[in-house]
Amino acid sequence: MKLQNKIVYILLTAFLGYTLLFSGFIYYSISRFSFTDFYKRLEIRAIATAKIELESQSDNTEVQQLRQDYLETLPNEKHVILEDISRKDVLDDLRINEYSKNFLTQILDKGISTYNSQNTFYYGTIYKTADGREHLIIFSAENYFSTHHLSYLRNLILTSLAIAFLLIVVFSIMFSRKIIEPIQNIIKKTKKIGLENLHMRLEVPDSNDSIRELTQTFNDMLNRLETSFETQKNFISNASHELNTPLTSIIGEADVTLSRIREPLEYIESMKAILEEAEKLHKKTQALLLLAQTGFDGKRQKFGKVRIDQLVLDVKETVGGIQTNSKIQLDFSLLPENPLLLKVLGNEQLLHLAVSNILLNACKYSNGTPVNIGLGVVERDIIIIVKDNGIGIPPDEMEYIFDPYFRASNTGNHEGYGIGLPLARNIVRLHGGKLIITSQLGKGTSVEIHLPLGNFEL
Repeated sequence: MKLQNKIVYILLTAFLGYTLLFSGFIYYSISRFSFTDFYKRLEIRAIATAKIELESQSDNTEVQQLRQDYLETLPNEKHVILEDISRKDVLDDLRINEYSKNFLTQILDKGISTYNSQNTFYYGTIYKTADGREHLIIFSAENYFSTHHLSYLRNLILTSLAIAFLLIVVFSIMFSRKIIEPIQNIIKKTKKIGLENLHMRLEVPDSNDSIRELTQTFNDMLNRLETSFETQKNFISNASHELNTPLTSIIGEADVTLSRIREPLEYIESMKAILEEAEKLHKKTQALLLLAQTGFDGKRQKFGKVRIDQLVLDVKETVGGIQTNSKIQLDFSLLPENPLLLKVLGNEQLLHLAVSNILLNACKYSNGTPVNIGLGVVERDIIIIVKDNGIGIPPDEMEYIFDPYFRASNTGNHEGYGIGLPLARNIVRLHGGKLIITSQLGKGTSVEIHLPLGNFEL
């Protein structure tokens, strides 16, 4: 069922349910009021008639004149007055045989009783005169209000319901279209967005409602998709180039070597060249495999307590052995007194790999200038900062630094595969942390590694 139809049905059901309950309550209340009011009219007539006929000393002409002036005649009005009754024998009186025995018995027991049958209402009471005698008075009449006014009210309510139903149908359709229209516009525009125009975005409405939130959420999703798609294209382009270069060298070297018969020494030199290019290819594919593995959710890696200050010292020693001409300066001035604040829950080998990659990059691109590595604790994070004064990263290339195989345009004189930063970021994310990089072209780069503290007891 379409959403528009659902809205119409829900509005109709809610409106009709409420209207029927309200109309039924009104009809029931008025009908009950009409019954009570009519019994009151009969009571007034019974008492007035009793006073006139049983206590008045006037002649019949004056009595009839009083009734005509002050008592409205009701439809099919009848009354019976039994004077000076005996409670034991009154039920045998033939003048009241047409009335219900229960009705008469209740009059004698309680002094008053009412009932209705086929829209004729009956009121009976025991009236005592000043001389102490008891008289039975029964008044009956047709309830004109019930037969005519309630019928008119019922027809009026039904007619109003029919008109209201038509109005609510029209209103529901217009309302549902108004509600659905923004969603329909989103659907139409979404159908136009494809791989060839991922840059397109939905128009965000000015109103602060769910449609605006939905539109913004969809645009955010498009931003992520476009970024992911561009990253993938960039990765494919860089990976193809990086993997194709050694393959081309291997094929070219083999073709040249096999083009004619050569001396054994030439074959040895050719095999060395092929082996060198094959080793480069092997390193690149191994780096790519490691990068893919660090994209998992951590279930395959064993985590334990890792002392970060010791890790930094180990990384400095490792990098110093690889970059022998590097100048690495440690800054432990912000270390906390509590040693528990230097421990994280993580995989020591992976963290060592991430920090060493970042420090190796800093040493590589610092052109022999000192590289600073500091360690501190801020709130619930351990922060490792690696800062160099090297070549920096061009501003327009900062958005691509985490793309696998991407290398900045000013790194041509330095060897590398473009795997270090993406690998380090994956490892840091694996540990629930984040990697923040700031750089100025020609002035250097600063890398911050934020790792959450482990909850360890003394």
